[in-house]
Formats: sequence, structure tokens, C-alpha cells
Amino acid sequence: MKARAISYWASTGILAAGLLNGGILGLTRSHLVVSVITHLGYPTYILTLLGIWKLLAVPALLAPRLQRLKEWAYAGIVFEMTGAAASHAVCRDGTALIAPLVFVGLAVASWGLRPQNRICGALRTAESAR
Repeated sequence: MKARAISYWASTGILAAGLLNGGILGLTRSHLVVSVITHLGYPTYILTLLGIWKLLAVPALLAPRLQRLKEWAYAGIVFEMTGAAASHAVCRDGTALIAPLVFVGLAVASWGLRPQNRICGALRTAESAR
């Protein structure tokens, strides 16, 4: 049980740190991020949207409760990162698609390892059993 909790917090912490970093780099329009997004053929204004969403996902993942919001955050992360990987694959960027897939793996690990009190509907199920 302790290994599961450690694995949950490790995957969630790395995921949250990556999202925080990515959100800040997107909102500040880092030269590196702008060059990647334009190489993929996207307009630079998308960085504002993605940056805001990434920053909003961090407290949603880390805060206690908010189970339904967590589910949406996990879904959004998977949608964004699989889209990023697909974009890199279409542009034949090779190894550039690895990082988004790692984030998908972290999101799936965090979601799958989350404690019972962070699962959507778990509180209602527990209360119904009483």
C-alpha cells in the first residue's frame, strides 16, 4: 500500500511539475516553445490557451477532493499530449514525440494509482454502503 502511494505521488508530482513548466513557457512565449509550435503548423495564440489549461490542471490534480475536476484534468492532459505526439509524428519529428507520450504515461499512472478518496463517485459509493 505504501509503494502505491509513493508511486501515485511521484507520478503526480512529476506530471504537475511538467504541466507547470509547460504552462509558464507557453504563456511567456518562450522562444523554444514558439519555434516548436510554429514548426508543427499551429498559430502562436494556441500557446495562451494551452498554457492556461496546463496551469489550471496543476491545482486540480494536487488539491484534495474535486474528483470530477480531476477526471477532466486527466482527460485534458491525455487529449493534449496525444495530440502533441500525433503532430510530431505527422511532421516526422522522430524522438520529439517521446516527451508527450511520457506525459501520457505519467497521467495514466497517476490516474490509475490515485487513492480511493480522489476517485470520482467513490464518496457516494462509500456513503451508500453504510
